[in-house]
Amino acid sequence: MAAGGVRAVRKNAPPREDVLVAAMATIAERGLEGLTMAGLGRQVGMSSGHLLYYFGSKDELLLQTLEWSEAALGARRRALLARSGSARERLQAYVDLYVPEEARDPHWTLWLEVWNRSQNAGPQERERQAAIEGAWHRDLVALLAEGISRGEFRPVDPDRFGARLRALLDGFSIQVAVGLPGIGRGDILAHVSEFLDEALVS
Repeated sequence: MAAGGVRAVRKNAPPREDVLVAAMATIAERGLEGLTMAGLGRQVGMSSGHLLYYFGSKDELLLQTLEWSEAALGARRRALLARSGSARERLQAYVDLYVPEEARDPHWTLWLEVWNRSQNAGPQERERQAAIEGAWHRDLVALLAEGISRGEFRPVDPDRFGARLRALLDGFSIQVAVGLPGIGRGDILAHVSEFLDEALVS
């Protein structure tokens, strides 16, 4: 593309966040199958070619959309964990935020698609995905360590317990996200709450 053409694209392009917001809204309304580069381009006033110029591939667009969504969730998570109250109450708030609201939850739908596509991802993309996972894990480990130091929780290894708890949450959350019959968000929250009381408090 000629230099003048590049400048014109940059001048006329919407802010990057507008594209990511539109992508997430499309996933929420029509699912991943409804998200095409051509359709997204029409929403934000760009051609699919211009979108590919900025993002390089649909995989990169999905990963950036996930990172944008995670940044918002991360802010909510940190606010929840900074609240006053017991560590057990804040741990429940963490779980509530982690588990999808319902089947086809847009954030979880996006995360599962990025996870599936990661089989062919390069090392930099995998590192970015690991950074998302790492933020959730570090916040959980810090909360568990706080609860242990205050005598609210049993003296477990926070890192190992956190890894196991997140594996449990992932397994349950996938069942909700894909709409598996017979188990809903309320059932899962009850299962996890019972597990936490038995493993950490009783």
